[in-house]
Order: sequence, then C-alpha cells, then structure tokens
Amino acid sequence: MDQLKSALPDGLGIEKIHHVAVIVRDMESSLALYRDKLGLHVETVLEMDYDHVIIGFLPVGEVKIELVQPTDDTTGSARFLATKGEGFHHVCFEVPDIQASLDKLAAMGLVLIDSKARKGGEGPVAFVHPKSCGGVLVELIEAPGGPAWTLLGY
Repeated sequence: MDQLKSALPDGLGIEKIHHVAVIVRDMESSLALYRDKLGLHVETVLEMDYDHVIIGFLPVGEVKIELVQPTDDTTGSARFLATKGEGFHHVCFEVPDIQASLDKLAAMGLVLIDSKARKGGEGPVAFVHPKSCGGVLVELIEAPGGPAWTLLGY
C-alpha cells in the first residue's frame, strides 16, 4: 500500500464534495420537487447573468445539490440540456488553492475549460473538460478565504 501511495502524484487538496449539479428546464417546477416533495431546504436561488443560468442550492448534510437552469439557448449548459435532458450535470470538489490545482491538472495533461478561476455563485470556480474526466464535467471551487477570493473581489 505504501508503494502505491508513493507512486501517486501530489493531490489537489480535495477534502470534500462541495456540490453535485442537476440541470433542469424550469427552476420553479424543480424546486417544487426538491423542496416541496423531498423536503430539502432551499439555501439560495441566484440569477447568474454572466453565465446565463439560474442556480439554486439545497444543502443535504455537508454537500449541496445545485439546480442549474440555462437562460440562453446558445450556451453549453443549454446544449447539454437539449441533447441529454434533465439530470446529472457535474460534480464540484472544494480545493484550498484553485490556481495551484488548475496548474497541477494542466501539467498532468488534463484539458481545462477554465485555466484561471472565475466568479461563481459561492466562490471562485473553474471547470475541467469531461473528456479528461471519464465523461464527467468536473468543477473546482476554492475554499473560503483562499487566494482567488481576493483576486476576484469577493
């Protein structure tokens, strides 16, 4: 086991899943399911004009469910919804330093959608292309107080 551990690259510092995202056609009808039928608390709903989505966060223990409704038919999230329908969209891992994590991933040859952090609904975020992650879209979010928080003006 020690040999295997020593052969692994230095980690990204992932200590938890921040959220899993579900793409939806209509935020209100999705909230009716998750809030009214499943009994989850709605923490926040935000219009993210710069990303052309409405997002809603519903905490479940230490992890959140993020509902993502595209608001512009020309975006990647809208194309995803049109081709794959409603359902699982991405997983988001929390890291202590998003830029250091992106640099490590790029050095390992992974294809990044974002080479630098950008503003997200709950902190600095960046995405890794699904073709580098077994078909799964991966989002990174920087833990509160990390260096990108100041750079992005949070």
